[in-house]
Amino acid sequence: MLTQEQNELLTRTGPGTPMGGLFRRYWIPALLAEEIPEPDCPPVRVKLLGEQLIAFRDSQGRIGLLDEFCSHRTASLFFGRNEECGLRCAYHGWKYDVEGNCVDMPSEPEGSNFKNRIKQTAYPCVERAGIIWTYMGPADKRPELPELEWALLEDDQRFVSKRWQESNYLQAMEGGIDSSHVSFAHRFNIDDDPMHAGTEGLKYLKADTRPKFEVAESDGGLVIGARRVADEENYYWRITQWIMPWYTIIPPFGTHNPLGGHAWVPIDDENCWAWSINYHPSRPLREDELAAMRAGDGIHVKYLPGTYRPLANKDNDFLIDRQAQKEKRSFSGVEGISMQDASLQESMGTICDRTKERLGTSDAAIILARRRLLAALEELDSTDVLPGAEPEHQRVRSTSIILPSTVPFQEGAKEALIAEPGTDFVSI
Repeated sequence: MLTQEQNELLTRTGPGTPMGGLFRRYWIPALLAEEIPEPDCPPVRVKLLGEQLIAFRDSQGRIGLLDEFCSHRTASLFFGRNEECGLRCAYHGWKYDVEGNCVDMPSEPEGSNFKNRIKQTAYPCVERAGIIWTYMGPADKRPELPELEWALLEDDQRFVSKRWQESNYLQAMEGGIDSSHVSFAHRFNIDDDPMHAGTEGLKYLKADTRPKFEVAESDGGLVIGARRVADEENYYWRITQWIMPWYTIIPPFGTHNPLGGHAWVPIDDENCWAWSINYHPSRPLREDELAAMRAGDGIHVKYLPGTYRPLANKDNDFLIDRQAQKEKRSFSGVEGISMQDASLQESMGTICDRTKERLGTSDAAIILARRRLLAALEELDSTDVLPGAEPEHQRVRSTSIILPSTVPFQEGAKEALIAEPGTDFVSI
């Protein structure tokens, strides 16, 4: 159980907060590349870590991420003109390049050097894996670009989506490292899910609803082993990687299915982006797999048209079907794995009051993840190497595997937990 002070420390991520300072030291998934698809396309609003920003792609295809409000009279640059290698404010015509330099100030006298003294807040961006990533921390602390396995694959081997979740990032992320809920929240639907069907591991999830947890620290975060009984001599292990500050890799079901992953990125203290990724390291995704992902199946969702807000949301009670719940066609009555999770996480309130929790043995990973985040805060000013920020910290996989009961999971699954793009993975 956390104190109120610790809960505040972990959940507040805006400018000037300790956790906000930590998160700004990592490359952050900011928006999908499809949101700014071509040079001089309309700018889009982006909110990250409590900061209101504007993203645009200039005439040469370069990406800018600027403070939303013009330095002149604070009009929103969302209404600006994206033209001739810059974003021009619609109010008085001040124009900014992707680095935030004011390159034109038509409202000032000809020959004035005033524009040279104006600098709009701007954050560097890169495009990788269909995502625009940004770095919002000190320039001299910028880490190498992300090398998560799914970010290095060819485009046809990966599918990425995002959805708006109306809760603090922490309770969403904690759901991602909680393996015990799978036997309950997803119990009656997982057989029909296209990413899980036809795999041996499902029977162990259903047969043993009391997994035993073993959690170990890794260079990048945590390795979380959920152990279930397979038979008298063997255990079925679902081993999850949590990579700081907010990534998880879902233990796969069968090598014929794609792997999955998530990232939970704070929009502000009461909302986050839940990123969902399916990928296969050794082959392109099949058209039937892509069709299911585009339709919102598996870890993806159906949207309200024209938005990234889920069709099932708190305003309609997540379209809960009580009859399906009663007939055991759905344990929670909510359709879809992601929204089954989100409905329960959002039900905790926008920021969960962790002083009211009573944690058990199955919550070991959640406890250690909180400790790692708090420990990283203490070391932030004294280190240049943060857990999860280095490429070698990110070259990992999760796995589902049968091991003899006498073999420690980290030893037995050692090779299966190493990411090697282009090679197949171990899973049952």
